[in-house]
Amino acid sequence: MNIALIGYGKMGHEIESIAIKREHFIKLIVDQDNENDLNSSNLNGIEVAIEFSSPAAAYNNIRKCLIEKIPVVSGTTGWLEKYNEVVEVCNKNNTAFIHSTNFSIGVNLLFRLNTELAKQMERYHDYDASIEEIHHTKKLDAPSGTALTLAGEIVDQHSKYNKWCFDKDKIYMCLPIRSIRKGDVPGTHTVTWDSDIDTISLKHEAKNRKGFALGAVVAAEFIHSRKGVFTMNDVMGF
Repeated sequence: MNIALIGYGKMGHEIESIAIKREHFIKLIVDQDNENDLNSSNLNGIEVAIEFSSPAAAYNNIRKCLIEKIPVVSGTTGWLEKYNEVVEVCNKNNTAFIHSTNFSIGVNLLFRLNTELAKQMERYHDYDASIEEIHHTKKLDAPSGTALTLAGEIVDQHSKYNKWCFDKDKIYMCLPIRSIRKGDVPGTHTVTWDSDIDTISLKHEAKNRKGFALGAVVAAEFIHSRKGVFTMNDVMGF
């Protein structure tokens, strides 16, 4: 595939390395210093765009590609209030789009397990759920998109909770999330169900960014010849 790489930070470099190893071609790299290079002329011949930029830039980056009928894989979080608008642009231009708060194969297995556990815990209201996420100090959004996905799955499955909140707020029927920023941690997410008798935990700890990058490239391979809006469940065959 001929790939446009939008966002060239640490994740962008990892995606580039893995894409090349999988015999793809990086034909265009766009970052904050050359935003104007994301245009119709430079997108000519591009088969798929992989977008890991910033919350402020993501919507316009994605929209530009979709208007040019370029399928887009996006892993940027913090812009999802405009998600439905992107879906409309995608469908109008008969192309493909996939967004995930986390493309790691391991994290998407965690999502699946989290949903199933929350469904089972609906029968056991003596347990209290909570989420903790730890990331590097340069991460712009908190809670992480992954933590919000985990929280949404629990809220959907368990009648004890109707929304999420930061753990310090202690709001009734609110699932608490604790966000920690330190060092260069790629990402650790822990879902805990605690009672007076015992504790059940699901934990995913990223050792590096390679898992996120690999998942993004696999998602690009999945959508580049398809039409429509997809999720990682589609990619993983859930």
